[in-house]
Amino acid sequence: MNELNEKIAAAIEVFQKESESFAQGNKAAGARARKATLELEKLFKEYRKVSIEEGKK
Repeated sequence: MNELNEKIAAAIEVFQKESESFAQGNKAAGARARKATLELEKLFKEYRKVSIEEGKK
């Protein structure tokens, strides 16, 4: 679970960095930010799955 939390935190950090670059006019950063959101979506689904399993214990 801790490893998953670290992955989520790292992906959020990437998204924040890229979205800030996009806001400053870097169009390529927009694509990278969108890619980061897709990765976050996968990680959040995995987190939900793991947390439900942990709750059953």
